[in-house]
Amino acid sequence: MTRPALLALLVAVLPITVPLAAPADEVGRVGVDWTGNDIVIEAIQDPEVKGVTCHVAYFSRSMLDRLSQGNWFEDPSNASIACRQTGPIEIGDIDRSPEGEEVFRQNRSLVLKSLRIKRIFDEANQTLIYLAHARELTQGSAKMSISTVPLFNSGAN
Repeated sequence: MTRPALLALLVAVLPITVPLAAPADEVGRVGVDWTGNDIVIEAIQDPEVKGVTCHVAYFSRSMLDRLSQGNWFEDPSNASIACRQTGPIEIGDIDRSPEGEEVFRQNRSLVLKSLRIKRIFDEANQTLIYLAHARELTQGSAKMSISTVPLFNSGAN
């Protein structure tokens, strides 16, 4: 395959989304500048915990921005997350270890960087913790956001 053909193929598949167990549904998009860059808001249903929805907001680079910056294959890995109870909570077979379990993953560059959401169960406080973080192949990243969903019953009927 020629170099221009390979480049065209790679650009055609950006951004690559690889959901593990939970697909994301785009629910909002806000334009932030004249080059077409956007903030995308997606809803993600936890596949193992019915009644919990996470909303994730992240930056999506436009083709014009990619051309002008010369950084074709990479999006910022910053993200914000908010998770809430959106129905009766039913916990399935979840990982209860301190490392938790990956609920969602989306590539933010061709190979080296991804945005991930992990669920961790804080049994002592009866709380589900959702952590959105960047994972980079070559370097660690401190870019993260956290949200919690308490599991207690408030007594309201």
